[in-house]
Amino acid sequence: MVSTHVPRLVIAAPASGSGKTTVATGLMRAFADAGLAVSPHKVGPDYIDPGYHALATGRPGRNLDAYMCGPERVAPLFLHGAAGCDVAVVEGVMGLYDGAAGQGELASTAHVAKLLRAPVVLVVDASSQSRSVAALVHGFASWDPEVRVAGVILNKVGSDRHEALLREALEESGVAVLGAVRRAGQVHTPSRHLGLVPVAERRADAVEAVAEFAARVRQGCDLKALLALAHSAPPLAEEPWDPTLWAGVPQGDGGTSHAVQAMGEGGHNVTTDPHPNGAPVIAVAGGPAFTFSYAEHTELLTAAGAEVVTFDPLHDEALPDRTSGIVIGGGFPEMYAAELSANEPLRTAVAELARSGAPIAAECAGLLYLARTLDGKPMCGVLDADARMSERLTLGYRDAVAIADNPLAAAGTRVRGHEFHRTVIEPAAGATPAWGFTHPRRQVEGFVQGGVHASYLHTHWAGAPGTASRLVARARR
Repeated sequence: MVSTHVPRLVIAAPASGSGKTTVATGLMRAFADAGLAVSPHKVGPDYIDPGYHALATGRPGRNLDAYMCGPERVAPLFLHGAAGCDVAVVEGVMGLYDGAAGQGELASTAHVAKLLRAPVVLVVDASSQSRSVAALVHGFASWDPEVRVAGVILNKVGSDRHEALLREALEESGVAVLGAVRRAGQVHTPSRHLGLVPVAERRADAVEAVAEFAARVRQGCDLKALLALAHSAPPLAEEPWDPTLWAGVPQGDGGTSHAVQAMGEGGHNVTTDPHPNGAPVIAVAGGPAFTFSYAEHTELLTAAGAEVVTFDPLHDEALPDRTSGIVIGGGFPEMYAAELSANEPLRTAVAELARSGAPIAAECAGLLYLARTLDGKPMCGVLDADARMSERLTLGYRDAVAIADNPLAAAGTRVRGHEFHRTVIEPAAGATPAWGFTHPRRQVEGFVQGGVHASYLHTHWAGAPGTASRLVARARR
């Protein structure tokens, strides 16, 4: 096995709201502006921050989720995304040691940093402290000896005097100060009920915001020292994840054993489909209303033999030519209910394809789009259910099992996923539910009817071998 050296940093914080996204995105852009090829990554299931990362670097923003994909796939997925890059920047999630609820360190930024053997830079909101910052940093740096907190960036620093006090206090901590970003006016990064507004909905303003992030990082941080720290990360011995090997893995209970059984010596897939009937077209929803997707999903669909074509349900009045399957991921259809409803020709086309039995995989926003109505506005009417906005936020990891055979999974397949929404759908499940949740609570959820699989559950197909190939096989039929 050949070791691979990718210079890398993990940008973490003691808590949410400390400025991780500002610093991480600004650092990505600053490195890119210096002529480096930068690989952007985000810990956890977040879809929105990777959009800003992609804008900063010109490369797909990729997620590293040890819960949904398994700890053993974090480094391979990282190496896949970072191939050919000069440096990788990984933005953490929540506080450094915050992971899946009740699961210890699992899926925390610290866990991912250990899996990547990457140095950690702690972004500290210093706006209301001086000498106490040393105790804070010392505590985070010493909590887990396997986590290498190698530097700190002081954020929201008030003045030269404030910075001097902070630096003096940290001299005894043994953790290098790699930057001090001054308190300044808020960069225009609007938020709403699920976090930042995605890049696709405000691209021009987002470009300006990312440029401002980079300017603040360049002004306040030691880029040479940060790059040198990234180069101090040791080589990784894992093999890069390869979608061409994972796409054709047959699916049983979703466990690793099935992936192993489907591989020949050296990891080569022994069930490769030559696609004698040509590549089926899988239409993937995009545009401002459907911005949540993982880059690996398209790669897996392509590796499984599909021709992937993007369509925008807000503006396209017809599905792409020869469409034989649809993937509708997450996003914000609730913000565009009137416009989606007004596009009756496309709603009719989706409903007709569903009646034909073609596979349609819908997650969260896709579930709402397939419903009869969303906040009273007519949608596709594929599901005999109605959706509406709610005051309640549903958020967290889920363990689930497929109730019945469907386009994504065989009955009994176990997956791990994530829910994140402020809507409800009534009823919550159809005559044949999509999933039975086993953690953190037991319930059934979603809809399986004909070729349709619709659910609130977001899944990462790199953690569910065979999903893409199953969908493509259904589309080919």
